[in-house]
Amino acid sequence: MNANFKINGKTLETSRLILRSFKQADLNDFYEYASVDGVGEMAGWSHHENIETSQEILNQFINEDKTFAICLKESNKVIGSLGIEEYKLEDKLTEFYGYKGREIGYVLSKNYWGQGIMPEAVKTVIDYLFNECNLDFLLCGYFVFNSQSKRVQEKCGFKPYRKLVMQTKMETQETSVLNLLINPNKNLKLNFSHPETLIYKND
Repeated sequence: MNANFKINGKTLETSRLILRSFKQADLNDFYEYASVDGVGEMAGWSHHENIETSQEILNQFINEDKTFAICLKESNKVIGSLGIEEYKLEDKLTEFYGYKGREIGYVLSKNYWGQGIMPEAVKTVIDYLFNECNLDFLLCGYFVFNSQSKRVQEKCGFKPYRKLVMQTKMETQETSVLNLLINPNKNLKLNFSHPETLIYKND
């Protein structure tokens, strides 16, 4: 089941990054990376055509308080986002009944691709969600054309879980892989549903 989650002022740090709640002062940084063609599209949404779109999404980030701003520690410049989302198909994925989890989604400025920044951010969030928030599992997915996101999830320990066709916010249908990471401190007993999409293998 989906765990309750709010950032509630929590700040996470890595060697290069600060992860914190979004604020109104982040608008220009947000628009700077979200308006670049090919950034949002990798995550299933169209790049922002104008700053008003970025303002609307920023207001949503602030109100919902479940999306971390990824900031460079040296400058506090926002270069991406990392959302702790409710996972979809909660009613169908019966193996998670009685267990608490969420789905991670992320976007990074194209200027910082290939520098190991997203694995650094994701690993820190995983540690926080498992060891401080006591979540049992996390899901994270990628469209099959997005090899960068696939590599991020592999580096962070996620295992292929299901192969699905998902509708994007651009109203396209894309083949996707949903990955699963189980809290290593927990002993989950999962009776997997829907074998027609299942690709998970217990090692």
